[in-house]
Amino acid sequence: MTASPQTRTGVLLVQLGTPDAPRPREVRRYLREFLSDPRVLNMPGLARKLLLECVILPTRPRKSAAAYAKIWTQAGSPLMVHSVALKDGVAKALGDDFVVELGMRYGQPGIASAIETLTDADVDRLVVLPLFPQYSAATTASVLARVQEETARYWDVRPIVTIGDFYHDPAFIEAWRQVAAAALADYEADHVLFSYHGLPESQIQESDPSGSFCLAQDDCCARIRTANRHCYRAQCHRTTALVADALGLDLERTSTSFQSRLGRTPWIRPYTDEIVNELRGRGVEHLAVLSPAFVADNLETLEEIGMQLSEQWQGLGGKSLKLVPSLNAHPAWVEAVAGLVRRA
Repeated sequence: MTASPQTRTGVLLVQLGTPDAPRPREVRRYLREFLSDPRVLNMPGLARKLLLECVILPTRPRKSAAAYAKIWTQAGSPLMVHSVALKDGVAKALGDDFVVELGMRYGQPGIASAIETLTDADVDRLVVLPLFPQYSAATTASVLARVQEETARYWDVRPIVTIGDFYHDPAFIEAWRQVAAAALADYEADHVLFSYHGLPESQIQESDPSGSFCLAQDDCCARIRTANRHCYRAQCHRTTALVADALGLDLERTSTSFQSRLGRTPWIRPYTDEIVNELRGRGVEHLAVLSPAFVADNLETLEEIGMQLSEQWQGLGGKSLKLVPSLNAHPAWVEAVAGLVRRA
C-alpha cells in the first residue's frame, strides 16, 4: 500500500521593511519603494511622484540615515534582527510540517523571493501573516495585494489563507502583558502612554463603508462595530484597553496617541509629541511608553520614542521616560504567532 505524501504548510511572515544600511543611498532606495506605494501615499500618481522626487527624496534620506545610524547594531537593522529571530522561533515551534519564511513589503528579502523559496519547498498551502496587529490599507492590505500579485505569476497557485489583523488576539495581548510587566516591575510610572504609528485621516475615512461614521463623532472609536471594523484607530484604542486591563492599569492613568506623521495633511489624533505637553501640564513626571502597533523594535520605537520623545520629555521637566521594549522574539510572542498560524 502506497503511503500518502506528507503535506507541508508554507508560512510567510511579512514585515514592513528596512534599508540595507544606515546610509543615504540605501535609505533613498528604501524610501522610494515605500513611498511609491499608492496605499501609503494615497494621492494621484503625478502628485505622489512630484512630492516624492521634489520634496521628500532630496532631503529626507540623509536625515533618516542619521537616525538609523543611531540604532543600527553590529548585527544590522534591529527590525531585521528581531524579525529573523521571530521567524526562527516560530519555525521551531511549528515543527517539520511547516516551512517558515520572512518577507519584507519593501526592501530585502522581498515577498517575491520568500514566495519563491516556499514554492521551491513544494508546500501544499500558504498561510500569510502580515505582522501588523491593527489593520490598515497602508500595511496589511498592501501586503496582501502584493502577495496576490506575486502568487499569480505561478502556473500552480497554492491555496492561500491570510490573517488580516490580531489586535485583540488573547495570545498577542498576553505577550504584551508579559513584556510590559517585566519592564515596568521596577519602574514607578505616573502614567502609561500607548503610542501607535499614525495614519492620514483620509485613509481612516476611506475604510469606512458608510462614508459617514469614522472621525465624524467624538466616540466613533469607543467600540468596534460594522462601520469601523476596518478602522485602524478604533483597533488601536481596543488594543490599549485590552493591554491596560491585562496589566491591571487604571485607565485614568493611560492615554492613546499617534506618532510619525508626515506632511501637512491631517493625521489621526492626538499626536504623541503634543500629548506629552498635556501630560506634563497635569503633573506627570515618570512616563512609560508602549508601542503596540509594532511587534519588533525599529526606528519609530528606538529613535523616535526612545531618543527624540525622551529628550522632549526631559526638556519639559519630566524626570524620566521608560520605553517598554516591543515583543521582538519573546517566547510568549513566538508562541502567539505559532498559534495564529495553527488556527489559520
